[in-house]
Amino acid sequence: MTRIRLFLCIIAISMPSLAAAQQAMKFEEAAAMLAASCGKDIDDNCRGVNLDATRLRECLGRNQDVVSAKCKADYPQALGAIQARITARTSLVKLCNWELNKLCGEVRTDPVRGLQCLLDSTKKATPNCNKAISAAGYR
Repeated sequence: MTRIRLFLCIIAISMPSLAAAQQAMKFEEAAAMLAASCGKDIDDNCRGVNLDATRLRECLGRNQDVVSAKCKADYPQALGAIQARITARTSLVKLCNWELNKLCGEVRTDPVRGLQCLLDSTKKATPNCNKAISAAGYR
């Protein structure tokens, strides 16, 4: 198994369940789809490209004339789902700032304990924070 396929498989296996109400595809499903549909194309055409959604999208788009039909069909959806998850996770702290400050106290500076506090406080959290938690895929 090549390094890129191995990396994508590790991502798919190691990520927590990332279901969201608005996003039909989970992160691990998107990574698995990308590995299955585009693993060989990435190995052959995108060697040395940083493994992030933006750079992979650019590389696969640049090499569309040699990328498999299955990869062409699947990579926009898979990379879009991955990028949506990343965006949701980076905005989580901003959208749940009130909850982190008021409900989570001292643990807010510890990412793991802060997230656990948010998950435990969903009944007291604002609707925007609850939506952000779901969009980030933590429940």
